[in-house]
Amino acid sequence: MNPSTPLPACCPTLSRHWPLPQPLADVVLVSSPFDPQQLQPGDFQHCAIAPPASIQRSVAKRQTEFLAGRLCAREAMRQLDGRLCVPELGEDRAPVWPNDLCGSITHSQGWAAAIVASRQHWRGLGLDAEHLLSHERAARLAGEILTADELTQMATEPADQHALRVTLTFSIKEALFKALYPLVHKRFYFEDAQLVEWSADGHARLRLLMDLSGEWHQGKELEGQFSVRDGQLLSLVTISA
Repeated sequence: MNPSTPLPACCPTLSRHWPLPQPLADVVLVSSPFDPQQLQPGDFQHCAIAPPASIQRSVAKRQTEFLAGRLCAREAMRQLDGRLCVPELGEDRAPVWPNDLCGSITHSQGWAAAIVASRQHWRGLGLDAEHLLSHERAARLAGEILTADELTQMATEPADQHALRVTLTFSIKEALFKALYPLVHKRFYFEDAQLVEWSADGHARLRLLMDLSGEWHQGKELEGQFSVRDGQLLSLVTISA
């Protein structure tokens, strides 16, 4: 598939834009809406994307998420440096990027996105999209997602912000994992990091609560950012070169 080939009806547009509050240099983000009901049997072949066996066996929703994410990733790399490349699915289920690039893929309800950059400028990128939790669901999940300190901090915040706080904590920790895992090759979980502060302008700061490597140790802090639009929260954690 080349840039002039029509996109499938299930992923009708690819858009380069920046939906987050803080612009970043030397980074490309591409997103696409997607509709599993529009997926056709020949769409992967039409797009020149080979689905892994696990995707071939999956339901239409998962297939369309995968296709949309890979289309975004390929277009982001094309716009970054002109190459046409589709990241494969690694044994750890993470995208396998070219050695000189870092990137991240995410999808939420009917929307997928990918972000890429050269390792000359960025060491790690973690992008995550989540549908905003309802107040009821956030209350049920808070104890599973938030640390004791985060729960204490949330108790001091207005009640009408709790659903946003829980969704953000979940999403930005997912973004943190995506940014750091390719560097440390060690899994960590919600209780291993803390959202230290966040603000309405989309700024967030995280702190590691465990040692992942000599560089990425307990107490190390990282910056993140987020935005909320149409009931969806998008978060990003970046590690500069």
